[in-house]
Amino acid sequence: MRSSSKHPSPRPRGAAARASAVTVNLAREQTLLGDIGGTTARFAVLTGDTLGPIDHLQVSQYRSMVDAIHGFLGSRQDRDRVGAAVLGVAAPVEGGRSVLVNSQWVVDAAELRAAFGFNSISLINDFEAIAYALPCLSGRDVRPLAGGKPQLGESMAVLGPGTGLGMAGVVRWEDRMTVIPTEGGHATLPGATPREDAVIAHLRHKFGHVSAERALSGPGLENLHSAIAAIDGIAVSSETAPEIVRQALDRSCPVSVAAVDMFCAMLGTVAGDLALMFRARGGIYIAGGIAPRIVDLLARSEFHARFRAKGRFEPYLERVPTAVIINSDAAFLGLKSLALDA
Repeated sequence: MRSSSKHPSPRPRGAAARASAVTVNLAREQTLLGDIGGTTARFAVLTGDTLGPIDHLQVSQYRSMVDAIHGFLGSRQDRDRVGAAVLGVAAPVEGGRSVLVNSQWVVDAAELRAAFGFNSISLINDFEAIAYALPCLSGRDVRPLAGGKPQLGESMAVLGPGTGLGMAGVVRWEDRMTVIPTEGGHATLPGATPREDAVIAHLRHKFGHVSAERALSGPGLENLHSAIAAIDGIAVSSETAPEIVRQALDRSCPVSVAAVDMFCAMLGTVAGDLALMFRARGGIYIAGGIAPRIVDLLARSEFHARFRAKGRFEPYLERVPTAVIINSDAAFLGLKSLALDA
């Protein structure tokens, strides 16, 4: 299995089938695939090039990653055939170990190898896994927002507000496509209007450094909601991100409407920055749990106006396509690609 320090090229769409000897070997030894977020852990087993059903487990229901995998594999009669693992985790991976930023789990390759007898295990960042999936996405996996058509073979990038804010890119390097994982969600959040500057100043009193994730995530949407209410002197109850989204969609709460509108605008600003950093003429994709729930609102919001509002480079960004990934299990396309390339 390829270590997490190496980045094989994503398989191009329509790639030829693997040699039969490789398929037979993979069929004898199944591979556990996992997409581990701060809220939900998803698991499936890959047999040959066939991906089994994807199970969704709540992270809060399990004390550790080992317990969650036991929970997933426990009912499988063929669990002894699972001899390898490819896992995407919502945190940086260093030395085969990852501490999730938004939960108490520690994911350790050596611990998992000892607990389950894996012959090989690869840990990567969860948005690295989604980046590997980008060349494999089809029309049914995405909802286009704006811009031109994706230019085949050109760089792409993905960002995703969910429990946190992940980012990664896919760039051309010496006639191959290479995934670049990042921790861009923790870069400083820019303000583009006096109103946003006031909100960021309010958040700075609370957090010190205000990263993009402090606004562009589930907890970030809650931060925007409370900051707008405080600045405007409006008494509101503490709302969760799903409640804020619901109130914005049915327009039952002006503060929630304002928070989601600002969320969309800020997301456009950050997505435009990402497009410039990666020269992403192949497209900017938005993943995570929030965007698919507000995709219609996002399409008519300030997102695209702010995405392209980069002065002299506005004509350049006008042609860059943007889309929301509506397949919540898209990371498994990337994990499968990695497993088959091993």
